[in-house]
Amino acid sequence: MNNEDRWKQRFQNFDKAFQVFQRRIDEYENDPGSEAFQMALIQAFEMLLELSWKTLKDYLENEGMAVTTPKAVIRQAFQSELIENGEEWMDALSQRNLTSHIYDDETARQVLSFVSEHFYPIVRDLYHRLKREI
Repeated sequence: MNNEDRWKQRFQNFDKAFQVFQRRIDEYENDPGSEAFQMALIQAFEMLLELSWKTLKDYLENEGMAVTTPKAVIRQAFQSELIENGEEWMDALSQRNLTSHIYDDETARQVLSFVSEHFYPIVRDLYHRLKREI
């Protein structure tokens, strides 16, 4: 499979995950106290963040750039102006690391706040940007 086909195929998975994430955001915002909605949103965030950087990686490789790690992908995507706020994307990676260690309500609230207030706008922008490239 060539690089163009790979990034477009990866985008299809990203698209599906983004649609799920939007539904989880809506559920969470309608009932933020629901533990089920909280956990579903965190899981959707984990999956979408993973697909975000991997889709960016495939896109960048299609453009002739070699990147391997999530941080390197984010840096290059920012330099290539695929994303606007590299710092928030780096924060998203840090928040993702916290999701493996959510043992208390405060950490969960922190992650959920970040996801709904910061991650959703930047991933929505990325989604629309990449969708125009297809």
